[in-house]
Amino acid sequence: MLLEKTDLSLALSDRAFKYIYHQQRQRLYDLAIAAFEERLPTIVVFEGWDAAGKGTIIRYLTRRLDPRGFKVVSTQAPQSHELMMPWLWRFWMQLPRRGQMAIFDRSWYGRVMIERVEQLTPIPDWIRAYEEINQFERTLADDNTLIIKFWLHISEVEQLRRFSLLAQDPARAWEVTAEDWERHRKYDAYLAAVRDMLNNTSTDYAPWTVIPATDPNYRLYAVLRTIINGIEAALGERPTSWASVDKLEEEAREATEGKAARKARKKQKKSAPAGNEYDDYDDDDADDADDADDADDADEADDGDDADNGDDNTNGAREGGDNGNAVVQIDLVHEANLAEPEE
Repeated sequence: MLLEKTDLSLALSDRAFKYIYHQQRQRLYDLAIAAFEERLPTIVVFEGWDAAGKGTIIRYLTRRLDPRGFKVVSTQAPQSHELMMPWLWRFWMQLPRRGQMAIFDRSWYGRVMIERVEQLTPIPDWIRAYEEINQFERTLADDNTLIIKFWLHISEVEQLRRFSLLAQDPARAWEVTAEDWERHRKYDAYLAAVRDMLNNTSTDYAPWTVIPATDPNYRLYAVLRTIINGIEAALGERPTSWASVDKLEEEAREATEGKAARKARKKQKKSAPAGNEYDDYDDDDADDADDADDADDADEADDGDDADNGDDNTNGAREGGDNGNAVVQIDLVHEANLAEPEE
């Protein structure tokens, strides 16, 4: 039922995204420090459709975090020595240290996704994997590990649109392979596997969060919101309250208008001749706001326009079967960014 309840039309404007993203990023940075001090290990799992934007989200998620406090694990086909071990062994080896965040770009859920659909694992094995995964995650949760799991959801039509845009670009057409198109043709089979995965492995100690990934701005906002609230709950801190999308748009509009007014006032003050009313102008709050505006401007310039959620061409191999038939699958983690034509 998680997929059926997902509204894929949810979107956030550039203005609202910039307004809330800087706040979320600072809050996440503070929480990462608090988690390190409290020795709270955190696991963040990203699963989703090809071209849903997993790599882009990970890039923005980690952009301002202390690199000593996190690691990104890109799940690839198991190596020969890993195939000789129990199938979960290689993921045990990648667990975070106390106080560290481990971010998984694909994960142990390949066992019940690609290995199931592509028939790389016998049916009894992937059916048994549901319970093995739940036990694995329960063991981690009992050891005070925070587990946050995301499924990035887009429609079959949206995936086709993103594949087509890539295929029509001579500089990027190579990113869409025959295997990608074949998996797209199996969208319904993968959708059935996703439903079973969510229904069988969403637990109180490791729940799934389905993210509407059609709009890149809302996608990142929803992911950060979930991670922030998850860490706050684990640390026993008061949860951050989040405004509705409409309210967020209104707050962003007011903040933008206030920022423009302060800049105009500052410019007028600098250009005013001596002996005018601005000589006696002294508003500490306004000066502090001006300083904050300047810092935000510098921050945005350094980010290279956060609202664009730029294309990420990172390709990662997805795991194959544990029966020796390891298959490398290209994981397109690009996105349809704001520069792309609307449907």
